Amino acid sequence: QVQLVESGGGRAQAGGSLRLSCAASGRTFSRYAMGWFRQAPGAEREFVASISWSTSGSTYYADSVKGRFTISRDYAKNTVYLQMNSLKPEDTAVYYCAAERYMAAQSLGTLSPGSVDYWGQGTQVTVSS
Repeated sequence: QVQLVESGGGRAQAGGSLRLSCAASGRTFSRYAMGWFRQAPGAEREFVASISWSTSGSTYYADSVKGRFTISRDYAKNTVYLQMNSLKPEDTAVYYCAAERYMAAQSLGTLSPGSVDYWGQGTQVTVSS
């Protein structure tokens, strides 16, 4: 089992940057694919980015963030990051960290949010124009 705690949300101007962090508890962090999803008001939760459980570090992105967002993980710190650049007002949402055991990045990216096993509590990101 793993517990996830997000941090780093806040407000930014359009075109600005923010970095989200997700700290995972436990000694089995390396066994989990990690991902970020987001949910805007009145909308369903949607996939943003994911990174494979293996040290290959393969990543997968939603088309809407490709080229602007970067996901990475630090095994020593049990932490996954989401660097968000060139932010747009439509990036405004609550961002959730997710984890799935022994999963490839693309597999987590195509998994229904209702099927994800582990979630963080979420962190708000607000981008103003």
